[in-house]
Amino acid sequence: MSSIAMTMFLDSTPGELVDLPHAGSALEHPLVFDSAAREIQQLAADGRAEVIQQRVSTVGDKSLIEELRFRRIV
Repeated sequence: MSSIAMTMFLDSTPGELVDLPHAGSALEHPLVFDSAAREIQQLAADGRAEVIQQRVSTVGDKSLIEELRFRRIV
């Protein structure tokens, strides 16, 4: 079973800019969104995607990714 992040990655075409969705999606909860965004960051670290833009907030001693835009490379 694929994760939401992997599904979005696989549904995109190489070079296409993709914003992870918020409201009205399965990623509406901040912790779920953060987890999916971190999956995309891992894809970027593996050379399969490029993170174009992200916004991170700090809550106490933890950081949460609130927005993420990426481009699929392969």
